[in-house]
Amino acid sequence: MSDRALHGGAAPGRHSVHCDAADESATMDMGLLHWCLSCALAGLALTAAPAAATAEIMSHVTAHFGQTLEECREESGLTMDMMEAFAHYWSEDFGKATVQREFGCALICMSHKFSLLQDDVRLHHLNMDDYIRSFPNGELLSTKMVSMIHECERQYESVEDDCDRIVDVSLCFRSAAQREGIAPNLAMVEAALEQYT
Repeated sequence: MSDRALHGGAAPGRHSVHCDAADESATMDMGLLHWCLSCALAGLALTAAPAAATAEIMSHVTAHFGQTLEECREESGLTMDMMEAFAHYWSEDFGKATVQREFGCALICMSHKFSLLQDDVRLHHLNMDDYIRSFPNGELLSTKMVSMIHECERQYESVEDDCDRIVDVSLCFRSAAQREGIAPNLAMVEAALEQYT
């Protein structure tokens, strides 16, 4: 039996507040109220923190992955202008109108550097998961990112040209990340880039 039941009211040493409701007197334990409010505030903090945390992780994934762009430039036929556009991948201006097929070819080449694609140029789920988890706190993002990319792959499964399909999948993923609030801004990517150069 609780202290409240034994002592006929509030637990000893706790403050209480009395509320009248429909001719009944209800006692609310202030300790319990504080605990409930603390839980609610902690819950709000936890739901806000992951988006910021995962955007930070995404900035590291982007910066690290982008390091292979120069190696893949010639193989994929990227021009210098196209390479510069890659730096703005997460900006609002980056879209289908500004992205060439060569960008998809470069992403394929870059992905092969980390064994992130299977032989059929589809996402290698396990390797991608491991790659994302290799970054600090990557476990917060890995499952979500793999799922988002896989869903985008399903949407563009019918596109036969690998480079064109990867462009579509990449832009789909980018939009999904922005909707989810996990897309980094350019400043975050630039800060992360300093760690990998």
